[in-house]
Amino acid sequence: MTADTNIIEAARRVIDAYMQRKWMIATAESCTGGLVAGALTEIAGSSAVVDRGFVTYSNDAKHRLLGVTRDTIERCGAVSRETAEAMARGTLGNSQAHCSVSVTGIAGPGGGTEDKPVGLVHFAAARRDGMLLHRECRFGDLGRAEIRRQSVSQALEMLLELVG
Repeated sequence: MTADTNIIEAARRVIDAYMQRKWMIATAESCTGGLVAGALTEIAGSSAVVDRGFVTYSNDAKHRLLGVTRDTIERCGAVSRETAEAMARGTLGNSQAHCSVSVTGIAGPGGGTEDKPVGLVHFAAARRDGMLLHRECRFGDLGRAEIRRQSVSQALEMLLELVG
């Protein structure tokens, strides 16, 4: 199996699980630029469960589209647990979804610092009943494409965890 096949299979599991529950999904993506939503919508019938996706690459987009406060971004940074969680909650507030997933990170090749190196990605997944998950992954400097691929896999995994 190739990496792409693994992602498609994971996306199929997510779509099937959400179809069984009749739940909707929304995504908020920064460093993945819509790849999570793209993986989900690769699956035939996904329109029954995918409500919408937000690509909020800029800080202004995170603020305007998802309601992430400027204070959170300034105080904690765009790549932080706080921002990822605010993105996930904001996605629920701006969609019809039962569950959301957010991704914000540094895919490289540049942009990393000692505290926030290339390969650092924060994820959050939220459910309308208040359940909230967070993951911090330090993939390392594996190259932009591989960091983004692993980020999509992690986001899909978290959506499965939310649906139980």
